[in-house]
Amino acid sequence: MSNDLDIRNLHVSIEGKPILKGLDLTVEQGRIHALMGPNGSGKSTLAYTLMGHPAYDVDEGEVWFQGENILELAPDDRSKLGLFLAFQYPVTIPGVSVANFLRLAMNARQTDGKKIAIPAFRKLMLDKMKLLDMDPSFAGRYLNEGFSGGEKKRAEILQMAVLNPTIAILDETDSGLDIDALKIVANGVNTLMNPDMGILVITHYQRLLNYIKPDVTHVMLDGRIVMTGGPELAEELEAQGYDWVRQQVGLAEPVIDVELVEE
Repeated sequence: MSNDLDIRNLHVSIEGKPILKGLDLTVEQGRIHALMGPNGSGKSTLAYTLMGHPAYDVDEGEVWFQGENILELAPDDRSKLGLFLAFQYPVTIPGVSVANFLRLAMNARQTDGKKIAIPAFRKLMLDKMKLLDMDPSFAGRYLNEGFSGGEKKRAEILQMAVLNPTIAILDETDSGLDIDALKIVANGVNTLMNPDMGILVITHYQRLLNYIKPDVTHVMLDGRIVMTGGPELAEELEAQGYDWVRQQVGLAEPVIDVELVEE
């Protein structure tokens, strides 16, 4: 049974509008994949579809993980299999501390129904916070309430550390981060990366990939993967832009339908 995430001919629409149009992608365990593309190309649609967001309609295709087509599973069952999504815009939960949220998340993923004992959870959480060079007092704060952009993303990385997924999807983790916060978050991802984990990093810009080095880079346009290469592809894309990609793969530039009137 493969622990890779295997996406085959995925077609997804929102309210009847096609977004993903036959996307094929495999994220292997033990490798970092970068997915780059302009706004509107379908990157976040892919992330939310993989986790089972109800607003996205799967019209065709399969997503295989841990021997199952996860498109047939509820979001919590996908998480229990080892799939994890770090959101571009993490939600705020007033009154729920980071520690309690993490313990609830861990208990929800237990396949045997047993709850992790508080002392065991506390030790695990503090070990992970030490690994990520985080102040233990962070665990007592309400989740994302009053957090800076960098703190919100660090909370996501801490969640990833505690849950220890097989495949982690990071949806524009660099969004809203200054350079110092970007380095801290990237260092956390690099610290957690191991041969038993595969990571899909979704981003607009190459700057994040200066700190999280991908093994494979994919370029997405109009709901499909149109180009795949090594880490050097991200650098070339940063230098040349997405029009260069369109020229390389024979895609016309997008047409802007604007009605013009004579003066």
